[in-house]
Amino acid sequence: MSQQSSMHFYLNWAKERIDEMDAALASFEVKAGQAKAESKVKTDQLLSDLTTRRDAFQAMLRTQAEAGEAAWTDAKADLEKQWAGFEAQVKTYFEGAGKQFEQQQATFKDVAAAQAKAWREAADKFREAAGKVAAARTVDVDAALQQMKSDASEAEARLQKLKQAGSESWSVLSAALAESRKAFDQANQAAWNALKGGDPKS
Repeated sequence: MSQQSSMHFYLNWAKERIDEMDAALASFEVKAGQAKAESKVKTDQLLSDLTTRRDAFQAMLRTQAEAGEAAWTDAKADLEKQWAGFEAQVKTYFEGAGKQFEQQQATFKDVAAAQAKAWREAADKFREAAGKVAAARTVDVDAALQQMKSDASEAEARLQKLKQAGSESWSVLSAALAESRKAFDQANQAAWNALKGGDPKS
C-alpha cells in the first residue's frame, strides 16, 4: 500500500495543478474570443505560452506515471518549477494588462472551481482506497478522510467569500488560491499517509 499511497499523492498533486492550468487557459480563451485586435494579439500570445507550459507539465507527468517514489520525488521539484512559471506568467499578465477586473474575476472563479473539484476527486479516490484497508486502520483512515473533507469545505468557503467580495487584486486572489493549494497538498499527504500506516500529521 505504501508505494500506491505515494503514487496517489503525487498524481493528485499533479492533477490539481493541471486542472488549474486548464481552468486558467479556458478563461483566457474566452477573453481572446472577445478581445479587440490589439489586445487579441497579446492574449493569443499568452494563451500560446501558457498552453506550451501546460503541455510540458503534462508531458513530464506522463513520463513519471510509471516511475517509483524516488523518481517522483525528483520529478516533483521540476514540476513545481514549471508550475511556478505558469503562475508567474499569469500574474505578470494581470499586472501588465492594467485593471482587468472582469478577466481576473473570471479566471479566479474558474481556477477556484478547479481547486474545489480537485479536492472532491481526491477525497473520492481516498475513500475508494480506504475501503480496501484492513479494519485495524479504519479509525485513522476515517479521521483522515473527515479532516480532508473539513479542510476542503473551509478552503471552498474562503474562496467563495473572495468571489463574493469581487474587488480584490490578482495578487490577493492568487495568494488565496496558493493558500488553498497548500492546504490541499497537506490534506492529500496526510490522507495517504494514514492509508499506508504513517503518521497522518506528517
